[in-house]
Amino acid sequence: MGVSRATDQAFDFHMPVVVVGAGAAGLTAALAARDAGAEVLLLERDPHPRGSTSMSQGYACAAGTKIQREQGIEDGSETFFADIMARTKGTADPVVARTVADNAGETIDWLVERHAIPFRLNISWAGFFGHSVNRMHGVPSRTGEELHGSLIRAAEEAGVTLVTGAHVDEVYADADGTVRGVRIQRRDGGVEKVGCDALVLTTCGFGANHEMVRKFIPSFGTAPYYRYFGHEGNDGEGIQWGVELGGALGCMDAYQGYGALAEPYGIIVNYDMVMQGAITVNTLGERFSNENADISAQALNILRQPDGIGWIIFDDERRALVEDLPEYRELASLGAVRTAETSDALAALIKVPADALRRTLDDVERLTKGEITCPFGRDFTRHPPLSGRLHALKTTGALFHTQGGLKVDAGARVLREDGTPLPNLLAGGGTACSISGNGVDGYLPAAGLATAITLGRLAGATAAGLAAA
Repeated sequence: MGVSRATDQAFDFHMPVVVVGAGAAGLTAALAARDAGAEVLLLERDPHPRGSTSMSQGYACAAGTKIQREQGIEDGSETFFADIMARTKGTADPVVARTVADNAGETIDWLVERHAIPFRLNISWAGFFGHSVNRMHGVPSRTGEELHGSLIRAAEEAGVTLVTGAHVDEVYADADGTVRGVRIQRRDGGVEKVGCDALVLTTCGFGANHEMVRKFIPSFGTAPYYRYFGHEGNDGEGIQWGVELGGALGCMDAYQGYGALAEPYGIIVNYDMVMQGAITVNTLGERFSNENADISAQALNILRQPDGIGWIIFDDERRALVEDLPEYRELASLGAVRTAETSDALAALIKVPADALRRTLDDVERLTKGEITCPFGRDFTRHPPLSGRLHALKTTGALFHTQGGLKVDAGARVLREDGTPLPNLLAGGGTACSISGNGVDGYLPAAGLATAITLGRLAGATAAGLAAA
C-alpha cells in the first residue's frame, strides 16, 4: 500500500481531477475545479463525510471580505500577513502565509456569492490570540457541521461526483512523480482503479497517528496526559504519499491545541466567556496561566497541572454569552456544569481547597479594579469581576489538529526539497503545511479552516488547469 511506480497500470475509468478527502479543503477544491470546467471525482473514506471540519466550530479567518466592509471593519492582506508572521515569530512558511493572507478574503466572498455558503461575522475576537481585527467568519449556528453540510450541498449542486465509503489505499505514479491514478477500496470489498490528470490530496493531518505525533511533536506526544480530540481518520496517509512521491515537509511540529475540552465528555467549551472575564484554576484552586494569552498553548498549560485538569470558573453574566450555543446546551444537559451560590460551596462541589479558591477569586476581583498586577500578565480591567452565583466546568487540554504537512507553492502544488513542483500533485487542508509556524503557540484561531478553504480553492483551480493542458 502507498505509492506504486507501475507505469503501465490499467485503469477502470478516467477522471480529469481526483480529490481525496471530503472535508472543507477537498470540497472547496472540487468546487473550484468544477467552476473552472473540469470533471471532478471526490473520494471520501468514511460512509458519511465528517472529519475535522464537522468537529470544528466552523470559523475561518479572512481579511478584506465584503462582510467585513459592510460592518465597517478595515482589514486587508497586509494586516493579516503581519498578524500571521507576528504570531509565529516569523517562522510561518512565507509563501503559504502570503498566499492565505492574499486569497482567504476572496475565497470567503466566492463561497458566499457563488455557492451560497452562509458566512457571517459572528463574534468579536479583535485583539485576542493574535488577530488585530475581527476577521472570524462563521456560519449562523457556529458549528462545523453546518459549514460542512453547506459545502456538501454546494458540491452536489455544482455537479461534483462525491463517492463515500471509498478508501484510496494506493497512488500510481511515474518515476518522475507524475501521478497516473489511484486505487479505491470499497467498504464492500470491491476495488476500482481510477486514472487522473491531476490529484489533490486533502486527507487531513496526522493527529490520530501516535507514532507520527511522537516523532514530529515530542512536546505533546510524550506529555504525561496526552489527549487527542480529532477525527480518527487523521492518520497522515496523504502526507506520507506526498513524501513517497518526492514532496518536502514543512513545520511538522506545528499543531493546534485547545485548553478547554470538557472532561470527560469530549465536548468543546466555548472560550467566549474566558475571553470576557472567566478564569481557569487547577485542582489546587489556583490560577496557573494567562488564560487569554494563547488559546492553543493553553492546552499544554493545563496538561502540566495535577492530573492534567483545570476548572473554568464563571458567573451568570459570562454564562449568558454561551448558554444558547449547542456545545454548552449539551454540557448542561449532561450535568457537566457545577453551580453554587458561594465560592466555598463551589469548592466543595469540584473538590478543590475552599481557602485557595476564595483567595483566587478575591485576587481576581482586585485585578479587575487594578489594585494588583496579574503574575501571568493578563489584563482583567476591561471586564467586571465575577459576582453572584458561580459555575464551573471541568476541562483538559488536547491536540486538536496538526498544522505541518507537505510544502506547497502559491498554486497549492506540492514542492520537492529543491523547491520545484511535482508535475500534477496538489495538497490542501491538513495535508499541506499551514500558516502556524513551529510548535503550538503560532496558531491563530480559525487558521486551520482558513488555510483549508484557501489552499483548497487554489488547488482545485490549478488542478483544472493541469487537466486541461
